[in-house]
Amino acid sequence: MAENLLEVKGLKKYFKSGSVIDFKKGKDWYEKLYLKAVDDVSFSIEKGSTLGLVGESGCGKTTVGRCILRLYRADEGEILYNGKDIARIPISADKTYTKKIQMIFQDPYASLDPRCTIADIIGEGLKVHGLCRSRAEQEERICELLEMVGLNREHRNRFPHEFSGGQRQRVGIARALSVNPEFIVCDEAISALDVSIQAQIINLLMRLQREMGLTYLFIAHDLSMVRHISDRTAVMYLGTIVEIGPTEEVYLNPLHPYTKGLLASVPAADPDYEKNREKSGLTGEISSPINPKPGCRFADRCPMAKEICRQEMPPLKDRGQGHMAACHML
Repeated sequence: MAENLLEVKGLKKYFKSGSVIDFKKGKDWYEKLYLKAVDDVSFSIEKGSTLGLVGESGCGKTTVGRCILRLYRADEGEILYNGKDIARIPISADKTYTKKIQMIFQDPYASLDPRCTIADIIGEGLKVHGLCRSRAEQEERICELLEMVGLNREHRNRFPHEFSGGQRQRVGIARALSVNPEFIVCDEAISALDVSIQAQIINLLMRLQREMGLTYLFIAHDLSMVRHISDRTAVMYLGTIVEIGPTEEVYLNPLHPYTKGLLASVPAADPDYEKNREKSGLTGEISSPINPKPGCRFADRCPMAKEICRQEMPPLKDRGQGHMAACHML
């Protein structure tokens, strides 16, 4: 059995969102409002594997990734990296984990400093961690990284605006690889790219994983890409994980009503199949993540919801073969 590189236990991240005053309850009565971006999330990732994290916009996927990198400070819970809790270790206090854990950002147009050359962007991590003994060694390492991601040595003296979106994302990948990380958070790393370029980037990530033994948290909207690259898949809805398990098991045998609706909403290329297949049962609007009501977050949109669903939050239970789902109706 493979060893877990990362374990997230009971992770919570709330953002203050003002307060509400109710004069009927007294002039001094008010209720603080919190946007519960991540609310009691738990999962693990084995060394050398990929966990796909999917869900609608605003469900908390990126916040989970940023908490793991400590760009956000977790309010509660543990983030165990090789058995050590790093949830509340400030980045400035310990650079060890900034070297081991890196991130590929969503927007290749906004994540690269337009005033810096590609050599400066990729070389920043090398300087911070003192990984090269001389300027010549640093230049050689930058060229090696560029070639590793499919770019040329000559590109190092250019600026980001001289590259296409796919090339910029390759620069972002080279920057993440520069410090020899063990774990990479891929935050919508392909969503801003053309379909043909997406396939190239996915194949590049998979090749680098095989060659370097990397571990990924792959955050995405594109369910077909997640299925292609991930060993396990977790489905998030309004700050909670509603289903998690082996990727093929989740895609071929979805248990949670939200997962079923999510997969049914993916259009098929075959018009005859699309015409006759079962349609998504999702109705209504997504509830507000600000001070959410008790019970299951999906209850207002679920065709199977009962009274208990609106009163109690269903626990995430193992339904067999490591396939877990949070639903009272299962």
